[in-house]
Amino acid sequence: MADAKTPGAVQWLTEELARHFTQVMETMMGEAPIVTCSTHPLTAAETEAGENALLWWEQPFSLDTGMVLWIGATHHSWEEIGNRILKSAGVDDGDAESIRSTYLEIVNQALSGMAGSLSARARKEVACKDGREAMPASSGEASSYSFEIGAGDGAFPVLAVFSKLLAELPETQSQAEAPKRPEPGAVKAVAREGGLPSPIDLLLDVELPVSVSFGRAQLALKDVIKLTTGSIVELNRAISEPVDVIVNNCVIARGEVVVVEGNFGVRIRQVISRQERLRTLY
Repeated sequence: MADAKTPGAVQWLTEELARHFTQVMETMMGEAPIVTCSTHPLTAAETEAGENALLWWEQPFSLDTGMVLWIGATHHSWEEIGNRILKSAGVDDGDAESIRSTYLEIVNQALSGMAGSLSARARKEVACKDGREAMPASSGEASSYSFEIGAGDGAFPVLAVFSKLLAELPETQSQAEAPKRPEPGAVKAVAREGGLPSPIDLLLDVELPVSVSFGRAQLALKDVIKLTTGSIVELNRAISEPVDVIVNNCVIARGEVVVVEGNFGVRIRQVISRQERLRTLY
């Protein structure tokens, strides 16, 4: 939970970010971590480059160019979080790059959830714009908070910094216009009468890139240079093997290629497990 002194929108932001971190890690690990947060004055050392620098991810949102959220973690924190996720998927010997990519995947999924929460608060569609590894802008107007993610026998601190415009995001619907909170037994009736959509409803129209992979190949640079029209590159998959269906850089299913009215298609034969999805992140 957020600090009791945290005002308005910032308290809501911290609670939503903690909730999305919890949901993403629970989905990947099979158990919910304990996430707590509190105010944290950002120090100069935490926003400086160097051997012991934090791994920062900068995420702007489409609602306004000044609405940005930064997530930062020490090497120990992101390594432990990424490693625990990989181990829960059966990968015990993940290399540094795989661990780092897994941690950043958790961050990106949590931030995608934040975009959905911002959409509900602002009553207009909010999407994550292209993020990047970058430290917070040096501004005393930003609000910074420390999140402690408790998983197993460890607790790993992660920092969050909200830009001034994001921290002051108001609810566009007034309290008088807001629908009354339904009684516990009246949830279904409210849904039928056109109440607010559930969080999952806000995501149903989100478009995701879908691609099909027939296989992969690794070539030495000298062989790549020799490629010409008519050259054949042998893939690591037999013609009888199923192809991978990739959604948002993650293999979610396998199937066989078919032709539908002159176009290629894929008939799904297998939807892969959550653990295997982590091992197939592209």
